[in-house]
Amino acid sequence: MPAASTTDPAVHDSAFLRAARGEEVPHTPVWFMRQAGRSLPEYRKVRQGVAMLESCMRPDLVVEITMQPVRRYGVDAAIFFSDIVLPLKAVGVDLDIVPGVGPVVAKPVATLEDVAAIPDLTPGHVSFVTESVQRLVGELGATPLIGFAGAPFTVASYLVEGGPSKEHAKTKAMMFGAPDVWDALMRKIAGISAAYLQVQVDAGASAVQLFDSWAGAMAPADYRRYVMPYSSEVLAHAGTLGVPRIHFGVGTGELLGLMGEAGADVVGVDWRVPLDEGVRRVGGRVVQGNLDPSLVFAPTEVMLERAADVLERGRSAPGHIFNLGHGVMPSTDPDQLARLTDFVHEHSAR
Repeated sequence: MPAASTTDPAVHDSAFLRAARGEEVPHTPVWFMRQAGRSLPEYRKVRQGVAMLESCMRPDLVVEITMQPVRRYGVDAAIFFSDIVLPLKAVGVDLDIVPGVGPVVAKPVATLEDVAAIPDLTPGHVSFVTESVQRLVGELGATPLIGFAGAPFTVASYLVEGGPSKEHAKTKAMMFGAPDVWDALMRKIAGISAAYLQVQVDAGASAVQLFDSWAGAMAPADYRRYVMPYSSEVLAHAGTLGVPRIHFGVGTGELLGLMGEAGADVVGVDWRVPLDEGVRRVGGRVVQGNLDPSLVFAPTEVMLERAADVLERGRSAPGHIFNLGHGVMPSTDPDQLARLTDFVHEHSAR
């Protein structure tokens, strides 16, 4: 294994990390969820003939794909290229990412015995992640690398449903009807997610993001009881690592305050909530977001006008990291994201 790369001292003073800490910045930093992905022709080229999970386990591809949007857009942070179910695959869960469907689990989790059969994650399970992060830190120089993990609720939903779900009926049936199994499963995933984040930070990641893609399916009272304690466990562990913690979910407007209480330093706001209202709901924390991802398909002047509005609303927060309100859509024109990145940098320059 290569020796650990030394993080460039300039990373600590980068606009991204300054904003995440609520400090003054030279410009509003910007990065995009799923910025390394199907919208980039160079991504499609290197992924040709390579399965998704295989590409996440090959350091050469992870480094190249993570670097692609940094080279193309000049964004203020890189996001580690991987998938939220990768740690499960690494510890031996029988799953695959099926094109056009998403993660599919061969034997869904239903009992305490099923939970007990899932091993805890150790650094040895993901040595390829350590190598990838170390190499990336060396290549990125002064650009910070964001590590990430799936939050317990979203990962649990994949395991219980056996794949993506819109209703999360089996997930909620376990949550409400078999709370002992639910608690055991969520504790197991929280431990895996926390360990996975630590591997990335130990190798050189400068911040982490906890993705709870499906948390918007929860009512606030149920989120507080059945989800928040386990996300808090992951975020509390991440808090011992000395890096900013970002927490993001989709359709979570009614949960923003709770997501901040869970232990996030930065709360991601999707496009459904005006950003200044999001700032109010998260209780004075730094925010990330929140341009509607579909606006990149609008005329450029419309997109930029709306981006300016997001920037203005973000001024009410102690810190603002510009992003879309969810991931980049596969059919997005990369040139539009380049224009958007340049605009955010220029419009927000102090």
